[in-house]
Amino acid sequence: MKKISLLVTLLLCYLVTLSLVQAEECDNPGSLTDTQTISGCISKFNGIADAISKANSTNLKELNSLKSQIQNLKTRISNLDNQLTKLTKEVFDREVKVGVKEELLTAKVRRDYIQKRSQSLLLILFSARSANEFFQDLAYREKLARSDREIISSVSGEIAVLSAQKKVLSTQKINLDALKKRVDEQAGFLAREVDKANKYVSDLSGKVAALSARQNEILAARSGSFIVSVGDSELADDYNASIKGFRESAPSGYFGVFSFGAYTHRNGMSQYGALGHVNNQGWNYEQILKHYYPGVNIVDVDTNKTIIVNGTNSYNQTFNNERFNFEDYLKHIYEIPPSWPVNVLKAQAIAARSYAYGKNSICPGQSCQEFKREENTDAWKAAVDATRGKIMTGGPSNWQYSSTTGGWINGLGWDTTDGQGGSNFIDKSFEKIAASPWVYKAWYTETYRNNSDKCGRSNAWLSPQELADIVNAAIALKTGGIDTRRITPISSCWKGNPYSMDELKNLVAGNGGISSASSVSVSQGNGTTNNVTINGISMNGAEFKKAFNLRAPGRLQIPQSGFAFFNIEKK
Repeated sequence: MKKISLLVTLLLCYLVTLSLVQAEECDNPGSLTDTQTISGCISKFNGIADAISKANSTNLKELNSLKSQIQNLKTRISNLDNQLTKLTKEVFDREVKVGVKEELLTAKVRRDYIQKRSQSLLLILFSARSANEFFQDLAYREKLARSDREIISSVSGEIAVLSAQKKVLSTQKINLDALKKRVDEQAGFLAREVDKANKYVSDLSGKVAALSARQNEILAARSGSFIVSVGDSELADDYNASIKGFRESAPSGYFGVFSFGAYTHRNGMSQYGALGHVNNQGWNYEQILKHYYPGVNIVDVDTNKTIIVNGTNSYNQTFNNERFNFEDYLKHIYEIPPSWPVNVLKAQAIAARSYAYGKNSICPGQSCQEFKREENTDAWKAAVDATRGKIMTGGPSNWQYSSTTGGWINGLGWDTTDGQGGSNFIDKSFEKIAASPWVYKAWYTETYRNNSDKCGRSNAWLSPQELADIVNAAIALKTGGIDTRRITPISSCWKGNPYSMDELKNLVAGNGGISSASSVSVSQGNGTTNNVTINGISMNGAEFKKAFNLRAPGRLQIPQSGFAFFNIEKK
């Protein structure tokens, strides 16, 4: 207990230091405006946390030793209980045996007595055929009585021995129970001290995270970047991929990597953005198209031609160089819900016609335009007929479009109510106004469909150790002499020979590798993630995205091509 008392005293000293630090300005990060002061606070808190952690590690070792002793004592007590149970049964069996023998002997004695009273010895003598028979009978009777007495004496001796053994074992059990109680008390004390220290370290980690976030916020403001703040709305078509689900259900200390838009090139019209403009501003189809394709003209052309469809669509329908009338081809397009407002349908019809016009053949899947063998609904066909022959010319001459771009359009900029970015750009985005399920989503499925393979995971959340592993992967990708081919997910869904978490951590130990992530800060720019800082380790958005898509467990991914625009949340 001397060691324990010493460690507790040391821990209390650190806690006193901690209370002095908390009284200073470091306790209120929002009031700090100088990054050097913030760095000093971070360094001070990290130093205290490190000191407490080191002292606590000794307590933890002692606690584990006591737990091992307790387990050993439990095993010994259990063995003694088993022996006592066995001895008790043996004593009982012997006592039953003695009781039976005593009853038999008593019965014999009673019988002999009765016989002797009813028959005189002379009568027995005269009734015997010979004197020899008489004495043999007497000797036999005496032998039986003596044998019974010997058995009773022997069993009684065994009972005495077993009872003595039982008494010894009972005493041992009482002593072990008392020892276990004392060890239990020591372990309980240490467990409370370890838990207390862990809570203090956790509190300090939270303060360091808040200070780091404030520091990055100041640096971001000076550089024109910003830190994103997103509300609790669903914003996703899968609860376990949404910010709402993450904040409500993820374990404390876990992380979520959320993409701003996905499966998009960010060129041309945002389909959900167009819906937002119509719902929020009442735009017509011309306003939509001229907004998303700056400088275009909408003209009428002759579309009395055919187009060849070749390939397989997302519904597993295959087309083998099948020819369709051009306008009829458009009636088989399935790009947006036909229940959307007519001006969105018309804008989509013109965008689809512009994209296909001038092509002799086209694929039927997401790589081109989603085309099915069945015609679309009457509402969609009416939009195609109402815009017959209309295409866009001039402008960007790139008639691409996508579902959700994350609030940023190439060649246009911010697609928000005020045309600006900032920490609340998601809430201002027309895609969010239109309730796009992809504007802010954490992806953990193989494809964009929610029912595609998830590699056994039920959510997109990352433990502190899993995020640390991704940070280590990012460090490894920039470190020479490491076989980066082994930086792949640790999962049954992926083949190969990936590094274990410990292997990867050890490989980058000299370059800032970490075991567990406790703080994160992400700064954004114009449609791009500028910087990611985790536990003080910084990298640009593209570096983190590369490491994430290579190493994240299961099917977790940032499904963006040609850009990196995401955020990392901590529960």
